[in-house]
Amino acid sequence: MTPPGLPNAMERPHFIGIGGAGMSGIAKILAQRGGQVAGSDAKDSETARALRAQGATVHIGHAAGHLADDATCVVVSSAIRHDNPELARAAELGIPVVHRSDALAGLMDGLRPIAVAGTHGKTTTTSMLAVSLSALGLDPSYAIGGDLDAPGSNAHHGEGDIFVAEADESDRSFHKYTPQVAIILNAELDHHANYASMDEIYESFETFVGKIVPGGTLVVAHGQAGAAEIAARVRGNDGLNVVTYGEEDGADVRITKITPRGLTSEVTVVLDGRMLTFTVSVPGRHYAHNAVAALAAGVALGIPAHNLASALGKYTGVKRRLQLKGEAAGVQVIDSYAHHPTEMTADLEAIRGAAAGASHAEGVGGDSRILVVFQPHLFSRTQELGKEMGQALSLADSAVVLDIYPAREDPIPGVTSEIIIDSARAAGADVTAEHDKGAVADVIAGMAKPGDLVLTMGAGDVTDLGPAILARLAD
Repeated sequence: MTPPGLPNAMERPHFIGIGGAGMSGIAKILAQRGGQVAGSDAKDSETARALRAQGATVHIGHAAGHLADDATCVVVSSAIRHDNPELARAAELGIPVVHRSDALAGLMDGLRPIAVAGTHGKTTTTSMLAVSLSALGLDPSYAIGGDLDAPGSNAHHGEGDIFVAEADESDRSFHKYTPQVAIILNAELDHHANYASMDEIYESFETFVGKIVPGGTLVVAHGQAGAAEIAARVRGNDGLNVVTYGEEDGADVRITKITPRGLTSEVTVVLDGRMLTFTVSVPGRHYAHNAVAALAAGVALGIPAHNLASALGKYTGVKRRLQLKGEAAGVQVIDSYAHHPTEMTADLEAIRGAAAGASHAEGVGGDSRILVVFQPHLFSRTQELGKEMGQALSLADSAVVLDIYPAREDPIPGVTSEIIIDSARAAGADVTAEHDKGAVADVIAGMAKPGDLVLTMGAGDVTDLGPAILARLAD
């Protein structure tokens, strides 16, 4: 096929917040397609440096002068504030402002898109598809919300006709896509700034499903309450094929067995009456389900199931999704992006299973303790789900809870990490409050013993603590 060119008005795009997970991927693909990409970000980063290596101009800080007069558009995400000086300058110059989702939709034109939506595991499932399809020589294009193995590896412009994209439901931007195959992992009440109720979330997902091209396929989790509700609402849509997956009877792709093997799992499914067993190179039931969702989506595009199952074993993880950061003094430090109670529970159960299933020779004995450093993400999420976060932390042996990472939000009176801490203690958890992020490495070093596992957990900058903890443990 002839590779697609640049979408309309994307010849010289300027990205505000170009270092963000979603924005940087789109910028990279545009650069690879020949666009003269520029942008700005609040601080320098490995992602910014990777974009410069692709030929992009990346400014640090936000200033009106960073926007070139001849820019053909300005790309923004929902996180960009209306008073951003570059956005104001765009208005003065009459430069069109394009939302990130519209830019991504333009990149998919003329291709066969797979869009991955829902809670939880979008980044993992998208990554699994990108890696496995690449391993099969199909060279897909992809845009993921996290790096695979190196800074800037969250996106790729491929020569193949498949485009795999993480579809963000948080701000309804996934309504812009017209996929051939869509995956919905589940639906839960989250993103409280944009959704007031589960009914609003269901309606939003119905709109997303309505965008699937005629004759296309919805892959949806079977046995998950939110996903089942969506499937029931859309099953009668004209021209829509619905494929369910899960462990329960009645699933079209039925998982019959998940066998933990240390930090990997062996998964057996029945698909079209045939049994298939393959390896998932990340631990936990949750990630096994993500792999089966990816398998079902690829099969819906006509890829042989046994080929895709084998290729899925090539996936070895994505940054911040139970990523092993290193080991020191017999203690493994693992990084987790989990910030919603369901994600936190899934990752803690996965690590607990890995610890129990691994041998002492691997340095992870069955008596290993799990120590968590948790940083809540967003005041609004803590206000709505803080008690559930605390209950999830009771799955750890000990937890250190930091102050809330505000991201784009202003503080909400009365909403602090104490909501989580009180709930965790009520659930029987051993929890320590720590307001000084710089003191965490010393705190953990004083708690950890050989054989323990330390999880840095949250969607903010808690990820930066992994190297500091390892260095302190090595002292």
